[in-house]
Amino acid sequence: MIDLSTDYMGFRLKNPLIASSSPMTEDLETLRRLEEAGIAAVVLPSLFEEQITRESEMLDYGLSYGEESFAEALRYFPDLQDYNMGPQGYLEHIRRVKANLSIPVIASLNGVTTGGWIRYARLMEEAGADALELNLYYLPTSSEETSQAVEEGYIRLVRDVTSSVRIPVALKLSPYFSSLPYMARRFEEAGAKALVLFNRFYQPDIDLETLEVVPNLVLSSSHELRERLRWVAILHPQVRLDLAITGGVHTAEDVLKAMMVGAKAVTMASVLLRRGPEHVRQLLEDIQRWMEEHEYVSIQQMQGSMSRQRVANPAAYERANYMRVLSSFEWKIASRG
Repeated sequence: MIDLSTDYMGFRLKNPLIASSSPMTEDLETLRRLEEAGIAAVVLPSLFEEQITRESEMLDYGLSYGEESFAEALRYFPDLQDYNMGPQGYLEHIRRVKANLSIPVIASLNGVTTGGWIRYARLMEEAGADALELNLYYLPTSSEETSQAVEEGYIRLVRDVTSSVRIPVALKLSPYFSSLPYMARRFEEAGAKALVLFNRFYQPDIDLETLEVVPNLVLSSSHELRERLRWVAILHPQVRLDLAITGGVHTAEDVLKAMMVGAKAVTMASVLLRRGPEHVRQLLEDIQRWMEEHEYVSIQQMQGSMSRQRVANPAAYERANYMRVLSSFEWKIASRG
């Protein structure tokens, strides 16, 4: 019997597939369908720092001040009180989901400053969340702000939140750190139990007809997986944190590669948005079929087998591989006949 179970943040998951934070996990019926299809855990949509701030009317005052002069800028902000259920609605969503699902439910906070995070982390725990995922999304735009200040802000936030709750906390990170291994170790010291690599920042576009900056949402593809595989392979031998991959996980092969470099779980959104909750069942069947054909008896048997520490050529994950990749490409000029 193939054992698909994995240990993640202290939970024994029945398999490594987690539904990532997305509009799908805002709907209770969809969550039921995901569980029936075999998903091992779910991450609820993020509660945004701006929503928490708005609740105390601080952001509301800041946005309303001078709105007659800057009305064209205000339309970029959503109605934060109603967006994604609002803070109180979010807590009620946790309660409903916990009452209807038997798998772990992970609440999500999106922001970068302590603000109301500690309070809502505690309230999410009280509402029944089994774990928290901190979605650290901050874009420094000032030349006066140093990288050290940004990183220290992250560490303070993680330490404040993890010390205020008893449930495990995962960090959903971007790849934009000068030294990701160093920051991973510091996050571990600050109390995090897992890292989720990597956050997909949605980039704005420019409408050439209206000359406006417009939002642009593009779902992921398997091509995005490689950066995640590389960094999990590098981090796996160096930290005790559980590692998860998000972004670019679409096929059974993607999941298997993630396990081999050292991931304990994968979180998926784009493929489920494209194919629906029932696609989880097909993924699990494909994973099990591959494992049977290649004589693996468990997911845990393969975890870390292709990490940087375990492969014959560790340089394949490092800069030394850069020239090799370039030299392996042959460019041929097409014959003009």
